[in-house]
Amino acid sequence: MSSLAGNRRRLVATTAGLAVGALVLTACSSNKDDDGASGDGGGTLTIGTTDKVTSLDPAGSYDNGSFAVMNQVYPFLLNTPYGSPDVEPDIAESAEFTGPTEYTVKLKAGLKWANGHDLTSSDVKFTFDRQVKIADENGPSSLLYNLESTEAVDPTTVVFHLKSKDDQIFPQILSSPAGPIVDEESFSPDALTPDADIVKANAFAGQYEITDYDLNNLVAYKAFDGYKGILGAAKTAEVNVKYYAEASNLKLDIQQGNIDVAFRSLAATDIDDLRKDDKVTVVDGPGGEIRYITFNFDTQPYGAKTPEADPAKALAVRQAVADLIDRKALSEQVYKGTYTPLYSYVPDGLTGATESLKGLYGDGQGGPDAAKAKKTLEDAGVTLPVQLKLQYSSEHYGPSSADEYGQIKDQLQADGIFAVDSKSTEWGQYSDDRVADVYPAYQLGWFPDYSDADNYLTPFFLTENFLSNHYDNKQVNDLILQQATTADADARTKLIEQIQDLVAKDLSTVPYLQGAQVAVVGKDVKGTEDTLDASFKFRYAALSK
Repeated sequence: MSSLAGNRRRLVATTAGLAVGALVLTACSSNKDDDGASGDGGGTLTIGTTDKVTSLDPAGSYDNGSFAVMNQVYPFLLNTPYGSPDVEPDIAESAEFTGPTEYTVKLKAGLKWANGHDLTSSDVKFTFDRQVKIADENGPSSLLYNLESTEAVDPTTVVFHLKSKDDQIFPQILSSPAGPIVDEESFSPDALTPDADIVKANAFAGQYEITDYDLNNLVAYKAFDGYKGILGAAKTAEVNVKYYAEASNLKLDIQQGNIDVAFRSLAATDIDDLRKDDKVTVVDGPGGEIRYITFNFDTQPYGAKTPEADPAKALAVRQAVADLIDRKALSEQVYKGTYTPLYSYVPDGLTGATESLKGLYGDGQGGPDAAKAKKTLEDAGVTLPVQLKLQYSSEHYGPSSADEYGQIKDQLQADGIFAVDSKSTEWGQYSDDRVADVYPAYQLGWFPDYSDADNYLTPFFLTENFLSNHYDNKQVNDLILQQATTADADARTKLIEQIQDLVAKDLSTVPYLQGAQVAVVGKDVKGTEDTLDASFKFRYAALSK
């Protein structure tokens, strides 16, 4: 890692798959107790999704599709119990600060991996040491920006030595994509371990283990009876997850009863239609997902490495985009209210959330203002129309992305202010291109690692960040680091608000929508409300039928 690696966090998305025979995806009846739950852990559930998996190695992926698998099969030191965003000891017996820069975790005794290996503090040290050492571009190692070293004191005791004292975020990070513990006897210490090797080694100790794995086609899970964490035993013994290339096929299969659960991501129009179908139930949960446009400060119009480089003109271009976005139209016309307008960087509902963008741009009330956008550009000496290349990925962010970015294109081209060249790219290529400065402006979505305002600031706006968009504001960088170690709640909230105000003036990104979690389930499926909670983790083990 570079000398600045301690100040960065990254996401991306989108190794090798293990060829397997076809998995049986027929929905089976389960043995239920009187309240409908599978008290004996019996039965089979089939879940459908369009989310893609990048890698089963926690050091090599930092995307929602991969983390969805990791939440089922890997143990965490701390985790969020059902119905809560707050972390508690999971496979740990206790976890606490034993000094300003020392966080001590005691593991439960007698822990085992599904393959029979002992799960000890040595595995924990190995896990965090390799995350930092590998520092994969597509991995979450930058979440460990405050970790100095990890010490295995005895077989059940781990001490995390931190760089800065009073870290308010570190316990949450232990439940994040940087937190899955891996088996040191099965994973490489200095390179990513292929999916096939992980599955073959049965290197799992979460509520489930993987029995069959066909990358982004089918994954079969069975309950792991050695899990001793806070979430308890799985209510369903076997779960099969089917991956869909098209959301329309996902909708059809949940309607026809070919699958039991559809989760991420159906089109908004499909969800609206399914609400009227008496054969299924649409379940809504709290949402922390956001959508935003990212600007590459090097390659955007008038960016630092363009022939016409001019910081003032580049800022005017970003301001004009912010003036023209019509969030209400996107919410209502494209997403049927499943996404709502977002006017700042921290979504509504989290402590410290503001509406910093609302008064600065557009009509000052949340609506667009083409006349203001035009004047901003003309005052900066920008020739109209501005040529803007805008990239999006309908494969990864759902079928409504094409409509979303078609409408954004129309909004930006109002009154001839922009001439937009918008294109969609396959997600794997998209992930590589966006960090290689290929896209001047592009779509991203964010699903939080943990339910705290910090997770909407640190990954994006530190000097080195997962966006890799060359944004650099030292004051913002320093304030982000300061809020993470500010113990006084009111003082920390004020810092979070100040950061949003500063970034709103720079416009590294333009956030515009906030989404809810939505699952569609068969009428006999129980437990969906338990796992659609403010932790933003969808745990299969809570489900039964």
